[in-house]
Amino acid sequence: MPPLLRPGADSGRPAVNGPMRRLSRLALVTALVALVAAPCAAVQPDSFSGVERIVAVGDVHGGYDEFVAILRAARVIDTRNRWSGGRTHLVQTGDLVDRGPGSRKVMDLMMRLETQALAAGGRVHALLGNHEVMNLTGDLRYTSAAEFAAFATTRSADVRDRAYARLADPARRDEPAYREQWQKEHPLGWVEHRQAFGPGGRYGAWIRQHHAVVKINGFLFLHGGIGPSVSARTLRDINQSVRDEIQQRDVPTEGLAVGRAGPLWYRGLAQGAEDELRSHVDRVLADYGVAHIVVGHTTTPGAVVPRFGGKVLLIDVGLSQYYGAHPACLVVQRGTAFALHRGRLLPLPVDERASVVAYLRSAAALDPQPSPLVPLIEAGGRLPIGTGAPEKRWEEGEISTKSLKSLAEGEGFEPPVRFPVLRFSRPPPSTARPSLRRPLQGSGHKDQGAGAWGQGGSLIPINSVP
Repeated sequence: MPPLLRPGADSGRPAVNGPMRRLSRLALVTALVALVAAPCAAVQPDSFSGVERIVAVGDVHGGYDEFVAILRAARVIDTRNRWSGGRTHLVQTGDLVDRGPGSRKVMDLMMRLETQALAAGGRVHALLGNHEVMNLTGDLRYTSAAEFAAFATTRSADVRDRAYARLADPARRDEPAYREQWQKEHPLGWVEHRQAFGPGGRYGAWIRQHHAVVKINGFLFLHGGIGPSVSARTLRDINQSVRDEIQQRDVPTEGLAVGRAGPLWYRGLAQGAEDELRSHVDRVLADYGVAHIVVGHTTTPGAVVPRFGGKVLLIDVGLSQYYGAHPACLVVQRGTAFALHRGRLLPLPVDERASVVAYLRSAAALDPQPSPLVPLIEAGGRLPIGTGAPEKRWEEGEISTKSLKSLAEGEGFEPPVRFPVLRFSRPPPSTARPSLRRPLQGSGHKDQGAGAWGQGGSLIPINSVP
């Protein structure tokens, strides 16, 4: 930063005196306060070595209680939900949000743990998932009523009424049935939810800083996977490209952030035929200098599941109640990989000689009976299992299944729905009433203001009114 100049110093500008000097000082103080208060936008490292312990948790989907339970079992938080993991690195591979009721509490917890872990010499890596990006861009197909309700305040009914007055079809605005349907589609807390995920909102600003992929020791962590169209790009390039895309006014539909073959959506490592993708996996491992790729996104029958001889580890175990509340995660201690399954550390078969079935039987013995792992065990530990689970678990509407070959190639993915965008502007503090402007076209518009209600307003994606 260039040195601050005194009024009258050789800055190429005339000296400022009297009242103008006081105003300049006030402006400077205001700017400095805003700078300190703003979230840190510095790019964080995406590669780490010499980490003795790693805990990796897959998709949470609003399952706050289940998330807290697995973090306690992994000894990274205490009974008061404070960081207790010391120098451990906690990786969450995305999809904190949607489906479950506790998404806001999950994000608040992660934000606190980031600071606490760093102070203790550890790290929290909150990676981007496709559902985080969906919330940023206004694709709310999987946002539950309880998630909207978590943002509701005593003023939400008034705020929604103003939204209705501005957005409803003028020809039908006075129809009771129409108004009732509109309110169902825009529950209390919906407006506040959209503000919070805006570029200047508490959660929108936080999410937009995150990496898509991180490398720790010999493990590569990300949400969906590295497909053939992405494998030639460096970690820094992937992360910067995704961040740049989700800051744009219109997020590119074929880019890395929402593209069906991008790192947040690709399912080939979880669903593709191993024989067909083995050479691709080996190439990715060699190019990134790792021994294992760890992904979430595609739900397993209820355990950490190795594929490709342990080179790929699937950790979306269905942690939330929505998927059956299966308590499991990945733990790496001094280079050795374990599944923490219902409170027990089980060595993971991470080479071609180890038996996946033996590991799955040990995990199944810890489950309530009958274990959901039985079909996988009967299939010899190989995914996918015919046409039953886990094919169902591929999220409805997010992909349209064609064939295993097309899925392995990254095809068949339904890109996020695009919605029109509504801009909110903050009124004077004396009234504190939202002013609704005309919707703009596109999605994921970049805010020009500062804050959820910042100067110039925030851009709020909205569902179309029929």
